[in-house]
Amino acid sequence: MVRIGILISGRGSNMIALAEAVRDERIPNATVAVVISDQPDAAGLERARNLGLQTLVIQRRGRSRHEHDREVIAALKERDVQLIRLAGYMRLLSPQFIQTFPNAILNIHPSLLPCFPGLDAQHQAIDHGVKWSGCTVHFVDETLDGGPIIAQRIVPVLDGDTEDSLAARILVEEHRLYAEAVALVVSGKYEVVGRRVINTSE
Repeated sequence: MVRIGILISGRGSNMIALAEAVRDERIPNATVAVVISDQPDAAGLERARNLGLQTLVIQRRGRSRHEHDREVIAALKERDVQLIRLAGYMRLLSPQFIQTFPNAILNIHPSLLPCFPGLDAQHQAIDHGVKWSGCTVHFVDETLDGGPIIAQRIVPVLDGDTEDSLAARILVEEHRLYAEAVALVVSGKYEVVGRRVINTSE
C-alpha cells in the first residue's frame, strides 16, 4: 500500500479529486496518509476533514523555505509517506525537499509544458493566441515546472475564452488526468529515461 501525502495552499479541488480516486480504487493500492497545508485558513482543509482524511497545518511563520520544508519533511517521514502530490501548493520546494523524495513528488500544471510555466498559465495562453492548451502532470525537480512529464491532456482554446472560462475547462481535465498519472506511478509500471517517462504497462 503506497502512502500518499498531499500538499495544498487553497481550496484543494485537485486534492479532493485525488482523494476520491483513492477511495474509489481508481488509484489502487494507495492510501492518503495526510493532507498538509501551509495556510491555516485553506478551504481544502475542511474539505479533507469531511472525507475523513488526517490534516496538518505547517505555517511558514516568516521562516526560510529551508526551515519550513524541514518541518514538512519530518511530518511526512513520521507518517511513512512514500509519494507526494502537490495540489495547488503555492510554495516552491527547496532542493533539500526534492532530494529527500527523488522522483516521488508529483505536480499538475494548467498548461502543456514546457509552454507557459509558472503563474497565470491561462493568461499566458490567451495572450499568446494559442489554439490549444491543457494540463500536465510531471515529476518535480529543481526547475520551475520543468521535471519529467508523466501525462498531458489537451484542451482547445476557444475564440471567446477568458482566463476563467479556460481555467474551468482545464480544471475538469486536471481532475481526471492527475488520478490517471498517480495510478501509473503507484503501479510502478513506468521508467524515467532522461526527461522522458515511459509507460511500461502498454
